[in-house]
Amino acid sequence: MKTMNQNLIRIGIILMFFAAYSTTLAQNTFVTINGQLKDAKTGDKIKYATITVPNTGIGTVSNSEGEFILKVNTSLNAEYFEVSHLSYSTTKFRISEATGKEKIFLLESQPIQLKELSVLPADARGIVEMALDKIKKNYSEAPNMMTGFYRESIRQRRDYLSISEAVIDIWKAPYTTRQDDQVRIFKGRKGANVKKADTIMVQLQGGPNVLMLIDIVKHTDLSIALDNLDNYRFEFESVVNIDNKLNWIINFAPNVIKEEPLYFGKLYISQDNMAITRAEFSLDLRDEDKASHVFIQKKPLGVHFMPTSTSYLVTYKEQNGKYYLSYVRVDLKFRCDWKKRLFKNSYTLMSEMAITDRKAENIVKFANQEVFKSNMIFEEKVQDFTDTNFWGENNIIEPDNSIENAIKKLAKKMKN
Repeated sequence: MKTMNQNLIRIGIILMFFAAYSTTLAQNTFVTINGQLKDAKTGDKIKYATITVPNTGIGTVSNSEGEFILKVNTSLNAEYFEVSHLSYSTTKFRISEATGKEKIFLLESQPIQLKELSVLPADARGIVEMALDKIKKNYSEAPNMMTGFYRESIRQRRDYLSISEAVIDIWKAPYTTRQDDQVRIFKGRKGANVKKADTIMVQLQGGPNVLMLIDIVKHTDLSIALDNLDNYRFEFESVVNIDNKLNWIINFAPNVIKEEPLYFGKLYISQDNMAITRAEFSLDLRDEDKASHVFIQKKPLGVHFMPTSTSYLVTYKEQNGKYYLSYVRVDLKFRCDWKKRLFKNSYTLMSEMAITDRKAENIVKFANQEVFKSNMIFEEKVQDFTDTNFWGENNIIEPDNSIENAIKKLAKKMKN
């Protein structure tokens, strides 16, 4: 990953010539909830909903098909798990009635009842300024130790070239300091090429470290450049319900032209406490060469690798009056053109991380040799942490069907 400047997240992408490998799952004695979330009226799948066990710090996120797996240690004696999503009523489900085969869990949409506003919606920038001023109050002033599930994948057209995932430990620095977060891999596994790459191999550099930088509350200067609000123009869009609290939706768009591109996006800010609860944004791609420079770390001479679409998502979850990082996802699409070899192709790169557990006592930073560093390739490093007997007791995001099928084909191929 390239060195960060003061207003941009850089994701290192390395292009070179080929490689990739395997994976298996194991069972454990934890209570397992395997389900799919749907809208109670329309039957639509509800993707990227937050699923948590109240008062434990345990949780996960539904995937793009609304599917999820939640594993709960029976020693916690937990009775319920809770599901929350934009514009839906936060709903509790009894754990004892949810175990067994995959079940459908229905969420009711929640109409928004507007209340008197203490800040005029027209003053969108003023709302953002107040949210930034209250970071110290709304987010943790102490370090936390988090457990997360991280996954990244690379597709060439519709075919998966690589799938890598791991349970990671995160030393989360206080939001009130300039200290960097630390990540280490606990257990990992790696899929392999279902289809071999055509000439070019694409690799992601930085892995979960990049996603930690998308914590826009922690990194107001490194992410979407909220350290200087003059970079953007802000507009009030509407109000939405998140976790039974009304949130303003504030749109933002570049207000200036800089050497490197800025972002378009939305901030979700709670009316109750002015906390930023969610952010969705995408890179300004109007200058292709400028946008390409953000991502490419190394490439063969003569290859044009241009971004065609980018999408970033970060969410926060409230616990005991403070907000904590909950889920981060990046989706990138690129067009690859190698004119000398008449080579054209498209690639989709995805990385996501869900925080599945957190503790605040006896927090110690990692030894330097344990830390996953920003110049490392996650796909290469993760194979050093393979343990096929491990995966049963961890909350993970259920793979999308296409990824799941790719892994099954690979396992069958490896047996043969």
